[in-house]
Amino acid sequence: MKVAIVSDVHCNIEGLRHALELMSPFDELICAGDSIFQFRWSNEVVGLLRERGARVILGNHEETVFGREGERVRSSPKVREDLLQWLGERPYRIEAEVGGKRLLVIHSSPWEPYRDYHYPHEMVWSRAAELECDTLIVGHTHFQMAQRYGSTLVINPGSAGDPRDHRNGFRLSCATWETTTGEVTFYDYDDPTRNFAARSGELHPSQGR
Repeated sequence: MKVAIVSDVHCNIEGLRHALELMSPFDELICAGDSIFQFRWSNEVVGLLRERGARVILGNHEETVFGREGERVRSSPKVREDLLQWLGERPYRIEAEVGGKRLLVIHSSPWEPYRDYHYPHEMVWSRAAELECDTLIVGHTHFQMAQRYGSTLVINPGSAGDPRDHRNGFRLSCATWETTTGEVTFYDYDDPTRNFAARSGELHPSQGR
């Protein structure tokens, strides 16, 4: 079974579309949180994830939008109420069986404090061997990761919307996971919105407005 994984899209609809093109065809789509920005909304991103039947979890940016500080975003007339409700009903973690594997999807750390940033080189990931899952999918850092600890495979696809990983030249990325073989494939690509900005001379092109 081929599982497509994106995370930290952050309202970048063109980045998400390109990720889906690169990974197609696939059997399952997972978004590991932060599909939006904390003070911005994207009908296009949320709508596409819903349309593609993605398993979506909430990250720290959704937590802000659906909290007290996000009232202004939620009340904007540009925000579709059906998409707001749909995203708000997503969980903060998913525990499921996918392709015969026990899967845990959580945006940042599976250990308290849950909003900590744990990068691929950190020893804390050795604790993943103690988790009751075969595969752990995370996001949050925007740094790619595919490492096995004991019998647990930890995957971070990087960011499909806001590149921060110097190891791939600050490019966007996504990943696929073959549940049968355990193989993880990363896809690196240029940010379409940054290219657009360079061509048009605009500093901040609108995304998902």
